[in-house]
Amino acid sequence: MYYEVTKALPFTTVLTVLTIWALVGLPLTMLGAIAGKNYATPFEPPVRTKHISRQIPDIPWYRNRFVQVGLAGFLPFSAIYIELHYIFGSVWGRGMYQLWGILILVVGILFLVTAMTTVALTYFQLSMEDYRWWWISFVWGGSTGFYILGYSVYFWVYRSKMSGFLQASFFFGYQLFICYFFFLMLGSVGFLASFAFVKRIYKNLHMD
Repeated sequence: MYYEVTKALPFTTVLTVLTIWALVGLPLTMLGAIAGKNYATPFEPPVRTKHISRQIPDIPWYRNRFVQVGLAGFLPFSAIYIELHYIFGSVWGRGMYQLWGILILVVGILFLVTAMTTVALTYFQLSMEDYRWWWISFVWGGSTGFYILGYSVYFWVYRSKMSGFLQASFFFGYQLFICYFFFLMLGSVGFLASFAFVKRIYKNLHMD
């Protein structure tokens, strides 16, 4: 409204959207959380676990979990880089995106590469006797979102012709939401793939 752009929303419309979220979205979220907590089945591990934590041996720096976070997102991002270029050009530029069939194929490849990469890193971590794979597998899968955010900065600096505070806040505001969405989505894919893998390899293992 300050810059008098055509996409500015009236203040009453913003209040209406916030009211709908407070009266509909928030209660439904709370009901879903309560239902999920009450009807969820207890976790049953494939093997008996020990109550005493095992000592984790030292590992070299290049096999550190945080170094692997940077590597985990590179392969999935390289699988979608070309398509991402066209999507950014059509969303933030003047191009028209028409390759919807290829986009669906690329999304499938993205899920598959993310799952395989996370499973491989989970296996490497378990082979180093580090059992703390739960949250790091989620971060491994979601690390592609950081690469997309980095590409957003590259696109803003070298590809787009946008400038000024209004366009910067509009561009990076949307891109932060998109990258956060990709982080949650691909992190869930990575965790579920690692969870299925761990249950599978320990299914027939007997521990005393």
